[in-house]
Amino acid sequence: MMLERPPCPALRPFVRSLWYAASATGAADAREHLLPTGEMHLVIRLSERGVRVFAGVDDTAGSRLSPALVAGLRDRFHVRGTGEASTSVGAQLRPGAAGALFGLEACELANRHVPLDALWGAAAAHAREQLQEAATPEKALDVFERVLLARVGRVRGVHPAIARALSDVDGAWRVAAAAAASGLSHRRFATLFERAVGFTPKRYARVLRFGDALRLRAGDPSRPWSAIAVDAGYSDQPHLQREFVAMAGMTPATYARRGVRAVHHVPIERART
Repeated sequence: MMLERPPCPALRPFVRSLWYAASATGAADAREHLLPTGEMHLVIRLSERGVRVFAGVDDTAGSRLSPALVAGLRDRFHVRGTGEASTSVGAQLRPGAAGALFGLEACELANRHVPLDALWGAAAAHAREQLQEAATPEKALDVFERVLLARVGRVRGVHPAIARALSDVDGAWRVAAAAAASGLSHRRFATLFERAVGFTPKRYARVLRFGDALRLRAGDPSRPWSAIAVDAGYSDQPHLQREFVAMAGMTPATYARRGVRAVHHVPIERART
């Protein structure tokens, strides 16, 4: 099951949504490519073990992540196990959340999984215990919301110039124009942007453009990749092909063949014996 809702108004500058997810046991070797989403995530797994991740498709051993972790902004896929039953509570985070919730610049978390106890200390285990005691998914989200509210406290938001730029950003965004409109120097604009978001403006726009391509494909699976490339802001189909391989670890054609249950979750085909 999946339950998702927006946070209370006080959290909305930093949190896009709160969610609760529970999955049943599947095939022991089931895995998926988890593709970049353009957002940071905070995830607390209520079941005993953290998610299992793999260095690549050929890695059979894998390793365990902490049951409670922060996933920084990513521009490349990672492989995770999906065969174990699990229950998790999480949040999709907006730019500025790294400073508000964890006391860090977002760029310090980019392309990383960081155990929550490394950021919150003993409060991470206490938050997990509170969530495990919640009687229903709805109450778990209420508890999670209160935990996040207690962490935010009195903080400064994103720099106004960066906030304005983020309101216009998409895959076709032009960094030079955004910097000029901000009234800041290009270097200062890029520095403030990376601290708040996690990536430089150009790198962030690249991830968003990839996300646009995934959504266009999901909206019309029969649509040619050449048309998707143009509408998503790529120079041509080969440009889309290169970016897809870099971020998804597969070609667009391979992505289309897989039984994708959600645009960012691509099951890995098991080898036949």
